[in-house]
Amino acid sequence: MARQLGHVKYKGTIGEIRHFKIKGMTGNFAGLKGGATGEQIKNDPGFVRTRENMNEFAACAIAGKSVRVGLNMLMKQMSDAQLTGRLTGIMKKINLEDQTEARGYRAILISTQSKYLLGLNFNRNFSFDSSFIAPFALVANVDRNSSTLTVPAFNPAKSVIAPSGATHFRLINAVSVISDFAFNATTGIYEPIQPELNEVSNVAYSDYLDIKLDIAAPTVIASALPGAPEMNDDVTVLNSVGIEFYQKAGNDYYLFNAGHALKIQSTF
Repeated sequence: MARQLGHVKYKGTIGEIRHFKIKGMTGNFAGLKGGATGEQIKNDPGFVRTRENMNEFAACAIAGKSVRVGLNMLMKQMSDAQLTGRLTGIMKKINLEDQTEARGYRAILISTQSKYLLGLNFNRNFSFDSSFIAPFALVANVDRNSSTLTVPAFNPAKSVIAPSGATHFRLINAVSVISDFAFNATTGIYEPIQPELNEVSNVAYSDYLDIKLDIAAPTVIASALPGAPEMNDDVTVLNSVGIEFYQKAGNDYYLFNAGHALKIQSTF
C-alpha cells in the first residue's frame, strides 16, 4: 500500500490505482484496484471460504457494536478511533473458540470466553491503570445484576494522573450486558441469544472530587441494571471502571475533551 506524501490531493481511481483515507490515520493512501467481483464472491464455489469468513466477520462486528451500544453514553469521551476494529478482533477470537458449529456459522460465546474482554481499555491512548492508581474493590452481587465499587480514603495528588488544567474528577462504575450470539438459519443472520437482555446497562458516578483535596472517607459507587433483570447462562455482565476529568468554573463543571479512561475490570 502506497502513501501519498506530496501536496497534490485527489480521490477516486486513476487507471489501476485507487486512492482512499483510513479512519484514525492522517494522510492519503493508494493501492491497486481489482480483485473478485461481488457476483463471484456470492456464488462462485471457489469463494466458499470467503463467504464463511465474511459471515462470521459480520457477526463479530455486530457483537462488538453491542458492547459499544451498551456503554453508548460514555463512548464519545472514552473511545479511540480504532475501538470498533479492536472489538471486532476480540469477538473473532471468541468466535474461533466455538467447536460445535460448522465453519462460517460458529457462535460467539462470550459467556465462556469473556477472558478476551478483560482489561480492555476503550481508549488505548489513556489507560485507567495509568490514570488512577489508588487501590479499590469491585464486587458483584449474587444475582449478577449490580456491582459496588469501593475506593478507600486516598490522596488524589498521589493517586490521580490528571490532564493539565483539570480541577476535579469523577469515578465511574458501569455495568452492561452482552449476550452470546448465534446464527439464525431462518433469518440468515447472527442474532443475540438473549435479545431482551443484550445491551442493558447502567452507569453510576461518584461526586465531583477535587484533585487537590484528600478524600477522607471511602468512595462507594453502586451500579444496578434497571429493573433488576434475571440473568442466565447466555449473557455476560461487563463491569467497567473509569475516570472523567473536569474543570470547575464558578458553579459549573466542564468535561475535558481528552484524558478520560474506561476499562473492563471484571466480567460476571
